[in-house]
This record gives sequence, C-alpha cells and structure tokens, in this order.
Amino acid sequence: MIGYSGARLYPSDNFGPRKDKKTPRFIILHHTAMEDADAALERLCSPFHEVSAHYLITSAGEIVQLVSEDQRAWHAGRSFWQGEEDINSASIGIELDNNGKVPFSFPLTHSLVRLVGDIQSRWSILPAHVLGHFEIALGRKGDPSVKFDWRVLEQFGVAQRTPLPPWSQTRAETFLDAANALGYDVSQGTALVKQAFRQRYRPAHVKGPLSEADHALISALCAQNEFDDPSRTA
Repeated sequence: MIGYSGARLYPSDNFGPRKDKKTPRFIILHHTAMEDADAALERLCSPFHEVSAHYLITSAGEIVQLVSEDQRAWHAGRSFWQGEEDINSASIGIELDNNGKVPFSFPLTHSLVRLVGDIQSRWSILPAHVLGHFEIALGRKGDPSVKFDWRVLEQFGVAQRTPLPPWSQTRAETFLDAANALGYDVSQGTALVKQAFRQRYRPAHVKGPLSEADHALISALCAQNEFDDPSRTA
C-alpha cells in the first residue's frame, strides 16, 4: 500500500482505479461528523455506505490508512476545482476525527501537518491545492468546519498562505473573476462562493455583503498562486 510509513493500516474495500490515469493533484480535508474514530472507520469501510478516504486521523493523533494513495477513494462526491470535476481521481482524501462542533485537537492537527507534508513530497502537491471539502462542493458540504484552524497548516508551509491584502490597491477584477481564476465553481453564484471563501480565509467575517477586503484578498491570493506556480495558466 502506497502511503505514509507511520500509519496504521485499516484497509477499506471502498475504492477503485483512478480514471484517465490521473495522479493526485489535490489534498481534500474533511471532518467525520461522528461521535468517535471507531464509528468513522466502520462507516468508511462499510459496503452499504460506499464512502471512504485514504486516511483518517484520530483525535489522539493516530494516522490510519484505509486506501492506497495510488487508488481512487470515494470521499469528494460531486465537486469542482480549477475545471476538474472528478476530484476523487485527482486527490487524496483525509478524514479528521471531529464532530464539527468543537476545536480540532492539537495531536490531530500536529499529525495532519506531518501527513500533508509527507504526501506533498511524494506527489509534488502545491500548498494551494490543500483544500477543504466545503471549497470544492459549494453549498453541499461544510467540512472541515469553522472550528478548523487553517493558520496552523499555513505556518508550517503545507497550505495556501493568507496574504496581507493590499488595502490601498484598486481591484482589477470582479470577485467572481478572481474566484474563477483561483479555482472555484463560479456557476454556483456569488453567495456560495463568498461563503466558502470566507470560511477558509476570513472565518471571523463569515456574514455580510462583499467588501473591498474580499476583493483585495482574493486578488492577492491569485497573484500569489501565479508566483508559486508559474506554469499555471488561469
């Protein structure tokens, strides 16, 4: 099984081959929304529910691998990012043992940083391609919840950095133009894109109309992505 060498193996039968010879480009984070890790593992291995992920990290920080990284786990469902609609074939899914109502534990977050860094080194996945389920399934999913602290991943360099917005700069693109360049499915409309964008980058300002701060920040993110990945065309 291809994956993290320190993981406990707990194989699930809920997987298949990646389609069109795709390799992982994204890492998608979820929370289990269940009472404990054992219940989540049972669900992720159940042939009835037909869901899985490559990894589950328990609240105690144990990393459990269910599906080999070269296989297609069933975690993203209907989703979209940067034109890709079969996210399952192009990603690695990580479930986090959390009910979505409480802060994520320190041991869990510490293990997540190590796991994400390890996966990135194996598949050359950019920090900008570490995403929440809520970002790729607008209006359909909300995990990981607002209790998840993305700043920890940013500080260790494994997730997209939130840049300081150039407040004095006049925006050159509309919010949806910039969101489209970043990767969001803008066909969902402004409200859902704004909701996901703020949950990720402005969690203290999840309500209210679009502002200059939103425009400035999303434009800065687009510019940062172009710098980090010069081969990418928007």
